[in-house]
Amino acid sequence: MFSLFNQPEQIVYISITLLVAFTLHEFAHAYVAWKFGDPTAKNQGRLTFNPLKHLDPIGTILIFIIGFGWAKPVPVNRFYFKQPRFAGVLVSIAGPLTNLLIAFAAQGVYIALVVSGVQVPAFFSGLLMTMVGLNIVLFVFNLIPLPPLDGYRIIEDLVPARIRPKLTQYEPYGGILFLIIAITPLSSYTITPLFNTVVPAVRDTITMFIALLLGL
Repeated sequence: MFSLFNQPEQIVYISITLLVAFTLHEFAHAYVAWKFGDPTAKNQGRLTFNPLKHLDPIGTILIFIIGFGWAKPVPVNRFYFKQPRFAGVLVSIAGPLTNLLIAFAAQGVYIALVVSGVQVPAFFSGLLMTMVGLNIVLFVFNLIPLPPLDGYRIIEDLVPARIRPKLTQYEPYGGILFLIIAITPLSSYTITPLFNTVVPAVRDTITMFIALLLGL
């Protein structure tokens, strides 16, 4: 799909980044669901910053083998929501937005240190840049409108109620399509071009916004 490891030390950068990114992403889903009245994730111990509660062993291992993986999905019971569609959208988007905020924070710290003249150690600099890049990738990737990604759940809640059962009916096929475009050679024509265009655009937007905030 795409190469995560261009240098040996990136294994450490990526391990730390994914530990933070996956944990906060899933925590955000659980927290927003809980705030809207759904205790399911909280009752299953998912309302926590403990990464062991959120990491999926197979999904994590596959990231280092094929560059593609996943965390353990947070269970959500829409019947607890007073406004299921509104709450559902916010629960779904909470994870990707958390990844975007992590990227924003890491980029902000890096720019602030550079501007202030601080000599940033190579390890810390590499970690921050990995935090930025990989969290933007996760933000963009999770918004793809195919099951089982958050982007699909958002679309599912935004479409008219009469269309939702039809989406559910074709959901298994969407999952198969997602796997085909994500982990087969077709990814070179689907996922990779998306990352090569959208990810740099998001990074540039974050950088410009931080520059405005810092008055640069």
